This record gives sequence, C-alpha cells and structure tokens, in this order.
Amino acid sequence: MTPRTHVDLNCDMGESFGHYTLGQDELIMPYITSANIACGFHAGDPSVMQKTVALAKAHGVRVGAHPGYPDLAGFGRRQIRLTPDEAYDIMVYQIGALLGVARAQRTSVTHVKAHGALYNAAAIDLKLACAMARAVRDVDKELLLVGLHGSKIIEAGLEAGLKVAREAFADRAYQVDGTLVPRSSPNAVYLDAHMAARQALDIVTQGFVTAVTGERVAIAVDTICVHGDNPRAVDFVHTLRTVLGEAGVVFSLPGGD
Repeated sequence: MTPRTHVDLNCDMGESFGHYTLGQDELIMPYITSANIACGFHAGDPSVMQKTVALAKAHGVRVGAHPGYPDLAGFGRRQIRLTPDEAYDIMVYQIGALLGVARAQRTSVTHVKAHGALYNAAAIDLKLACAMARAVRDVDKELLLVGLHGSKIIEAGLEAGLKVAREAFADRAYQVDGTLVPRSSPNAVYLDAHMAARQALDIVTQGFVTAVTGERVAIAVDTICVHGDNPRAVDFVHTLRTVLGEAGVVFSLPGGD
C-alpha cells in the first residue's frame, strides 16, 4: 500500500448523556482534525450534541455524525439484528439530528462514521453496508463516508457514489485479515500511548500494521482514530501528534477517494 505524508486524526466524541460524563472532549479537541459526534442512540443527548458541535467549531475541527445501534445500556457495542431497512432508518434519523444541531450553530456536518457494533457489522455485511451508504447519500450525497480499510462499507460507499475515507485505529489491535481484534479479547485495546503512536506511524508512513500474530498487513488509510472513551485518550492524541509530526506527517482533513 502507498504510504502517506498527511493524514486526518479523528476521535469519537460527545458520548456523555444526562448525568453521565464520558471522555475528555475539551482536552482532546485541540489535537484532532475531525470529531465524530454521538447522535443520541448509543450515547450523547441533545444538549451534549450542542456543546460538542460548538466545541468543534471553536477549534476549527470538522464535525461528523457518529450513528450507532439504539443501545445506551450497552454503549452500542452489542450486536443488534436489524434489517437493512431498519439500519437505513436509524442512520437517516441520527444524521438528521446532527444536521439540525449544526445548522442551528451555522456550521456544517462533513462526514459520517458508524459506531461500535454497527461499524463492525457494516465492515463485513454488504447488504447492511449498502443500506447505510444509501442513507448517507439520501440525506446528503456530499457527506464523506468513513469506514474500516478494506471493508464492505467502503465498497458500498463507492458503489453509492459517495466519497469515502479509509480508517485505521491507533489504539486497537489488528487481526491478520485486517479486521480489529474483538474487544472481548485480551489486549484488544492499547493502553500505552507510545505503542499506539508507533502503530499509527507504521500505518501512515510505511503502509502496514502488525497483526497480533506478528505478520505485517498492508493497509492504506486517510484517517486515524483514537477512541475518546479510552482513559488515556488525551495522552494518546498528544503523543501521536508529536511522534508523527516529528516524522514529517502533516495533519489535514481527509480528501476521500
């Protein structure tokens, strides 16, 4: 895969709701270029959405919708069986909610990235992925669709005529087939900021990621994600910016394919 000299840095944000606070959005936002904002199904609520969009706007960070399964109790990380039509409906609903918030604040939504179990399901289920891509296109065909490198959602997005951004994760372990190690497995989520930065550096500048089995897996990306609910997220984004910056990588918004 062709290495890059520039990359977008995104983070899943706005995941607090009600009396529950999750993540450190105010500390993370200055270091990223794109924010994926929860739309109320797996996390977030109307007030948190308003605050997070305002925070992103203040820092010049690109605003994206982060739709997930309707699963507050499970944080959207439990698999829910939806028909393609149901998946289409929840995508339209959540993207529309964030569009309304953004419009009220005189800013725009630029991209869509599914969350958690929905993201993982769309990576391997083409029918589901096609329904989700169609929802994005029907809401706004100019929205950029973000998905895992080599996944069905990228294939579906291109088929739907959308611009896409291929994503990799700095803070997640990979399997030899290029998919993420399930969170239920030991060491699936990195807690060492330097380990995450080294992985991101390999992905961006060398075009590969090292799987848990030791093999190098070819990978090409437009955007790197750090999870906002990771307890070390602030340290991660700071270290990642430093390590990649010293290697000459420029952080910029994704252009898509």
